Amino acid sequence: MDKTLGYLVETISNYGDENKISRAILTKLVKNQYRSEEALVRDLDEEEIEFLNKILPDEINYAMDEKDFTRVNQLNEVYELL
Repeated sequence: MDKTLGYLVETISNYGDENKISRAILTKLVKNQYRSEEALVRDLDEEEIEFLNKILPDEINYAMDEKDFTRVNQLNEVYELL
């Protein structure tokens, strides 16, 4: 799994227990072992894309506040592809 998707797994894991969509995305990430974020985004359905579009801006802002610029860049890569 590439580094960007690793950050995404960590981020989505925060929502995993409370949301069926996040669990579905996590299952795809673990099961399919995507080689790139582009491959993942092509495999997402509309509901999953909507979920990520909803959570990623907040997660990116949180990473900015924490000055975790690596995480900001990695999550932003996925967000831009959506």
